[in-house]
Amino acid sequence: MHGLRLAKDGAKERDPSTRRFEMIQNQPLSVLKRLKRGTLGAARIAGVLGFTRETSWRQRRMLILGYHGVSAADEHLWDGELYIPPELLRERFTILRDGGYRVLPLGEAIERLYDGSLPPRAVALTFDDGATDFRSMALPLLEEFGFPATVYLTSYYCQLQRPVFNTVLRYIFWKSQDKWIETASLTASGGRFPLATLTDREAAFTAILRHCTEQRLSGWDKDRIVADAAARLGFDYDDLLRRRLLFLMSPDEVAALPRGLVDVQLHTHRHRVPIDVEAFEREIIDNRHVIQELTGATPATHFCYPSGVTHSSFPGWLRRLGVTSATTCFSGLASAASDRLLLPRLIDTVNTSPLEFESWLTGASAFLPRRAVRANAPS
Repeated sequence: MHGLRLAKDGAKERDPSTRRFEMIQNQPLSVLKRLKRGTLGAARIAGVLGFTRETSWRQRRMLILGYHGVSAADEHLWDGELYIPPELLRERFTILRDGGYRVLPLGEAIERLYDGSLPPRAVALTFDDGATDFRSMALPLLEEFGFPATVYLTSYYCQLQRPVFNTVLRYIFWKSQDKWIETASLTASGGRFPLATLTDREAAFTAILRHCTEQRLSGWDKDRIVADAAARLGFDYDDLLRRRLLFLMSPDEVAALPRGLVDVQLHTHRHRVPIDVEAFEREIIDNRHVIQELTGATPATHFCYPSGVTHSSFPGWLRRLGVTSATTCFSGLASAASDRLLLPRLIDTVNTSPLEFESWLTGASAFLPRRAVRANAPS
């Protein structure tokens, strides 16, 4: 049973990692969040959620669910916005199955959205980046439930096969909260940074990232920076490499994904969206070339904006490249009135309560006020 283990006297006790996960879910809520949950709770009791789910309004819409990582260890305790534990993903899939939701392949769902043939309670599943934990943690659940999914693959670290720099350095700093790091040779001016708080850790990370950017370091060079930082902190980087934690899937792993269940689509080559048109197009072209080479499928035409970053120029550039859909990180249900190249998604995280998840599935949450999200590229 997930989250339980036997104590010495044979009684069941909660696993410490599960207790920490529950603490994340029970963090203090904002006033808006509390009001929304109170409203949704009352709506459920009154039968509004069930009513909304059955309306023709909901039938003409689909919910695209977005995920990033699925924890292989403690990643969700470090960044609950980026990672969810596999037991939570199982709970979500169970809700989809037991609620009679129709999980469609993304391409089919988009076609049927715009031609008016969506089945009732339509949902599509997407996973960003293409991490190794998709194959090890998410794929077995997709196979068990028979749910198709789209993986938006960023291809540079797929080919490099080292941990993703931005992610792994932040993770190592989080694991070293009781320490300081001396950054001589890791940054331009050196300096000693505490790692006790998120603000401290971001300051240290930003200083090192700035140095890497200014020096135009390659992926391998940046990996050596990570290894050096880990050694200074006494963090076992070799163990992380052995476990392939925070890696993207290898080319062979991508090629071996079950094609009837998993569709691999565009997420740029280096997980970035330049404002320069030529650089932007190169990101898509390189990404598409790698994906086609690995999967043997027809050229990828579905896209996800890295980190949800959008710009008024991007849809036109994507259209010129033959991209037929693009998903964002703006919450909402997609309808035939939605711009195909600015489709809303619900990014599901550990901070999404079961009630909020159910409310988005039914469509009821679309009628509530939402916090404004700024995800625009600088002009």
